[in-house]
Amino acid sequence: MNGTAHAALGAATGFIVANTVQASPSMTLLLVGLGGVSGLVPDLDIDGTLRGKITFSHKVVRTVAQLIGILVIFYSLYEGAASERWMGIGSGIGIIVISSMIKQRHMLSITGIGVAVGGISLQEEWLILLGIYIVIASFVPHRSYTHSILGVLFFAVIASRLEVSLGIEGVFYTCLIGYISHLIADLKILPFNKRGIKLFLPFSSKEI
Repeated sequence: MNGTAHAALGAATGFIVANTVQASPSMTLLLVGLGGVSGLVPDLDIDGTLRGKITFSHKVVRTVAQLIGILVIFYSLYEGAASERWMGIGSGIGIIVISSMIKQRHMLSITGIGVAVGGISLQEEWLILLGIYIVIASFVPHRSYTHSILGVLFFAVIASRLEVSLGIEGVFYTCLIGYISHLIADLKILPFNKRGIKLFLPFSSKEI
């Protein structure tokens, strides 16, 4: 199932929850939005449109880093003391080499770290946990841990902390059900899915 369909399912869960808790029109819009986002979250584990929307282009970051490396080399050549010059040149070369290895997956890791640091700065537990989730998603294969019961449980903790932070009834159920709707839509038993999900990782890698 594509991202638009997942977002629509998640948004629908937000609308249902909003009506269940008799939310105001503004809160209904918030829950619909949270549901749509939650319906997309499991697919952070794949290179594609969703990653591109929450991260900078790795090509841009790579270019900027390489320019910084070049500047470090020139600065070391013309301004550095004799004992520091070679260290500066080495550092500049190192920056250029390392930056040439940056891929979009790495950008997601960097984004996750940034989110977690922001959470620490703001003292928001849900944001710290979301940053950790994003970092993990950047390393695992597609339709693995983010599409498993472990992923659901981890996201449930994030959702519960978010509801406490916002103080809005229905946030937890909207986020959790929106997330689960994604997993249900990706089940192999549905005729439009060639692949399924590994729901019981790490105990079983069988797709269902």
